[in-house]
Amino acid sequence: MSETSVSQEAIYRARPTLRFAGEEDIRASELILSMRMEENEGGMSTLELRLSNLASTTDGGAELAFGVGSRLKLGAAIELYAGDEAQPREIFRGHVTAIEADFKMGSPPELTVLAEDALARARMARRSKTYASVAPADVARAIASDLGLRPVIAGLDSPTGTWAQINESDLAFLRRLLARFDADVQVVGEELHVSPRADVRRGGIELALYSQLARARVIADLADQVTKSTARGWNAADGAAVDGTATSGTHLGPGRGREGAALLREVLDERAEHVGHVAVATRDEAQAVAEAAYDLRARRFVTVDATAEGNAQLRVGAHVTLSDLNPQFDNTYYVVRACHLFDVRQGYRTDFRAECAFIGG
Repeated sequence: MSETSVSQEAIYRARPTLRFAGEEDIRASELILSMRMEENEGGMSTLELRLSNLASTTDGGAELAFGVGSRLKLGAAIELYAGDEAQPREIFRGHVTAIEADFKMGSPPELTVLAEDALARARMARRSKTYASVAPADVARAIASDLGLRPVIAGLDSPTGTWAQINESDLAFLRRLLARFDADVQVVGEELHVSPRADVRRGGIELALYSQLARARVIADLADQVTKSTARGWNAADGAAVDGTATSGTHLGPGRGREGAALLREVLDERAEHVGHVAVATRDEAQAVAEAAYDLRARRFVTVDATAEGNAQLRVGAHVTLSDLNPQFDNTYYVVRACHLFDVRQGYRTDFRAECAFIGG
């Protein structure tokens, strides 16, 4: 297996760069002391930057780097690029939500800047609202419109129903609704991407242990596996009970090998899960909920927590193929968390967590 190249150059500079409202700020980029950008399934990326607040001047003196009138201020539109500085990739776009100034005797002043992506607006206020006779995709479009984002939605055109948002933020409500149908939401630039997990693939990456992959901890765990998931409810219009049953995976994601349910059945016993906390009103909805619950557990059979050479392509939804671990664990995984880190001592690196429904060997 050949690893995915991080840069076209053998030697490159991997210092992150900043832009404010689309315009690069060289001074701010050079004063970055550390960076942490984290994203997870369910949307909303967060950024933490630590910067020196003292800058050299052309006459050999020094001045406050970010004073009154600086573009680095509360509410500023900020973009972070990472990877090869000659060909950087955007990994964050959002607004500054907090600034902390730190002053210490004997060291230059520092600023810590916190920022959140466009979903910050969706988490900041609770509301109660009813969406009547619409599909989940219609709800996502309505929320995207309220946020000023372009909706990019795949599938989720059924079932049609009435969805109640009760004292929830738009983000919490959207996450809860999409979880019923095994779908994910992410902000990409100025777009709100919503689609079933099976349709998500934000690129493919290959990593080999002790090359670009510096560390990996892999766990295969039968404790949360099931051989059957069920869901039941009541259709008030028809006056009849409805139910759904899943005994195999429908959207298990990348990878190959033996599933956790098969091994559970072989070494322990059958185990069923009933999804009793989710109300369903139609058979299609009950079946979708049962399948989503089964797939969610099945995909988490094998999980990996790892650190790689800084790679701007390692994002939630990427498929990462790992090699040179062990025949059981060499496989293709789906990234569910990515944390991009930089500091002036260790450079650029990426921590990530990924999952796979299969064990090899």
